[in-house]
Amino acid sequence: MPNLAPEAKAYLEMFNQMPAIQSMDPQAVREMFAQAPPVEVELAPLAKVENRLIPVGEDEEIKIRIYTPEGEGPFPLFVYYHGGGWVIGDIEISDASCRMIANRTGSVVVSVDYRLSPEYKFPIPLQDSYAALQWVHDHASSLNGNASKLIVGGDSAGGNLATVVSMMARDQNGPQISAQVLIYPVTDLGYNTKSYKEFEQGFGLDKDLMIWFGTYYIRDESDRQNKYVAPLLAEDLSNLPQALVITAECDVLRDEGLAYAKRLKDAGVKVDTICEKGLVHGYFTNMAVFPDRIKGTIARMSQFLAEADQKVKNT
Repeated sequence: MPNLAPEAKAYLEMFNQMPAIQSMDPQAVREMFAQAPPVEVELAPLAKVENRLIPVGEDEEIKIRIYTPEGEGPFPLFVYYHGGGWVIGDIEISDASCRMIANRTGSVVVSVDYRLSPEYKFPIPLQDSYAALQWVHDHASSLNGNASKLIVGGDSAGGNLATVVSMMARDQNGPQISAQVLIYPVTDLGYNTKSYKEFEQGFGLDKDLMIWFGTYYIRDESDRQNKYVAPLLAEDLSNLPQALVITAECDVLRDEGLAYAKRLKDAGVKVDTICEKGLVHGYFTNMAVFPDRIKGTIARMSQFLAEADQKVKNT
């Protein structure tokens, strides 16, 4: 049995009292979470928080939330994609964590409310995510941001989107990304690693739940092999932005996150990895239960970004 942190045990006790998400349809799950009473959590101080609508696709719009730290700027720009298996979640679930990232890294954080599956299956959530990256890059000066310090990041399915957006930007000669911060990212839909067997049930993100998410995201079986769904299967991972890959020790996604980090390293990309001991999937956006561990993760993130910035200055 893994050595779960006390906060992780408390979180799992609460999580496991809920109905099994994979036994419900997506809209019912969204409604269940929407009805949960709000929880008071620490909110890091910022100069400004603003919601905006930006264009995506043909005559469509999505919401973004812009977190501006105190200070003069121009600041690094950190585009953040929330988790939720591409099916549930929104910018509210990552709000407190995004505020803290902006405060502690001195970055303008732009959180992206991409459209969700199954109403909008792959590749629409990814196309929204890439359009948001392009919009942030193109509007850097009006955001008091520095377009040459463009970071992407996210957790879980959002970590997958950050990963794949980085690949798309390389493949399409898009915005130059300086760093990627991948928090327990989905990098494959194989569901068959050692960590999948070890944490198959009872650790929050069950194997069956991850299959539920993946099945709603993709259009057909061929999408499971698409590098923009499963970046671990990509043949070429060279010339990608330096990466910080953060995994949770007691998480079905741990091993595919570590495998992706190794593939990046093997392709010549500078990679730092952190495995958060005793923690489970979902900790990073749960400020009510994991505030100290989130602060610790963001401190490591801040250190990584400062070193990445230094490396850019020295080249």
